[in-house]
Amino acid sequence: MPHTMLRRIFLTTALITSPGLITPAAAHHSFSAEFDINQPIQLSGEVIRLEFTNPHSYIYLKVTTATGEVQEWAIEGGAPNALIRRGWDRNSLPAGTMVSVVGYRARGDEYRASGGAVTLPDGSELDAASSGVGAPSAK
Repeated sequence: MPHTMLRRIFLTTALITSPGLITPAAAHHSFSAEFDINQPIQLSGEVIRLEFTNPHSYIYLKVTTATGEVQEWAIEGGAPNALIRRGWDRNSLPAGTMVSVVGYRARGDEYRASGGAVTLPDGSELDAASSGVGAPSAK
């Protein structure tokens, strides 16, 4: 078999059998591509759940507006390892906990934001911010 044909077979096989190696790099975007630094937001509500997932964790929050509308927000935070280094664990925000979150609205996604400081019922704060390039500090 000619060398060129072997090379094509190898490359085709590698691409077909390893889509997971390509997808994560393409799926991760910069802060400014997903969130608008000119649209800060403060949300207060009840934690639905906390998901420690890579590359970002998510806090799902039930927010009731002044008009009584109930909204479910997805608050994107840092990677689980980054949050653990800041004092978080999987049990930091049990369902039902009332919190206040500051962050920045997502571009083109009505109920999604990047999280920053999360204020707990006792007044203490946890930093949920992503540390990606272009991400503002939590405070």
